[in-house]
Amino acid sequence: MSKVYVAGVGMIPFAKPGASDPYTTMGAEATRRALGDANLDYGAVQQAYVGYVYGDSTAGQRAVYPVGMTGIPVINVNNNCSTGSTALYLARQAVESGAADCILALGFEQMKPGALGAVFTDRPSPFEEFDALADKLVEAPGVPIALRYFGGAGLSHMKKYGTSLETFAKVRAKASRHAKNNPLALFRKELTFEDVMGDMMIWPGVMTRLMACPPTCGAAAAILVSEQYALRHGLRMDVSIRAQSMTTDTPSTFASQDMMKLVGYDMTKAAACNVYERASIAPNDVDVVELHDCFAHNELISYEALGLCPEGDAERFIVDGDNTYGGKCVTNPSGGLLSKGHPLGATGLAQCYELTRQLRGTAEATQVEDARIGLQHNLGLGGACVVTLYERAG
Repeated sequence: MSKVYVAGVGMIPFAKPGASDPYTTMGAEATRRALGDANLDYGAVQQAYVGYVYGDSTAGQRAVYPVGMTGIPVINVNNNCSTGSTALYLARQAVESGAADCILALGFEQMKPGALGAVFTDRPSPFEEFDALADKLVEAPGVPIALRYFGGAGLSHMKKYGTSLETFAKVRAKASRHAKNNPLALFRKELTFEDVMGDMMIWPGVMTRLMACPPTCGAAAAILVSEQYALRHGLRMDVSIRAQSMTTDTPSTFASQDMMKLVGYDMTKAAACNVYERASIAPNDVDVVELHDCFAHNELISYEALGLCPEGDAERFIVDGDNTYGGKCVTNPSGGLLSKGHPLGATGLAQCYELTRQLRGTAEATQVEDARIGLQHNLGLGGACVVTLYERAG
């Protein structure tokens, strides 16, 4: 089993739907940037795992062919919002097992404006059971289903622990403070707590519009290499993947009758525990986290699922400033999905991009001081969760 290093990362600025280049251009550019960062040519890549959610089959090949047509395996990956980190997971497995020494993981998305919806309406939906339970547990007529899922999870936390709507607003305001320093983020305007609370209420008492991430277009990529390959070719070895875990739903997703578990709380907790055990570290050893804040509500419940604070203590974690610079663990220094944007297939690799730069010490205005351990959390309903632990050398 080889140790796996992140030799190069690349990412393009995220954009609103209609304002981006086509996925072919975005994917190729992110690939070129990752190769440039690794100081490698495309000819060195032995396999490619390419993730996207909304696109035709073999769109992965179409995105990398402008960079090179070398005959290597190109595997297309689709795992909802965890697609990018699933591509990363497969690439890491291939390098670690010795199947290949140099692999590209690429994610991109060219999205349309508006709420997410089904593309194929003439067959059973993967979300039939999810929708049925959400309809049973949450009365929110007219609220789009994704908002009902995560707003319902936030409402479950509010009822269980007394969490206030104002606390979710503080999460959103924090995201904007971080994103103002990230030149690749979609939204860089700093928002105040009052801005978030005063925005349009899309679910009275539960969510304002600013508490939801926007549809986004973009691409990001990483080059993973084995230890032997890095040594032979003089590649950088300052950031490694120390542990990684991928989980899917268990019976508790539905049997618990809890909206937090319906949106992946147990998947997240299981993946995080696996990673901590494999790496022989505790959650309080983590310096910086990029987690799946598709809604402010999911960021809050993910603090507890990832073990960053005890269950029921997320509100105190936020109020005390333990989720930002100067606190216990800087969360989403990139601005996260809420401000950086959420191009579904690219999100997991954009998180890899940010954490790799943090551990290298090259994150510039978003830099977390002396970051040594980074944790990545990427969640896709339906479902899949990938948690990745990165470590700085030395």
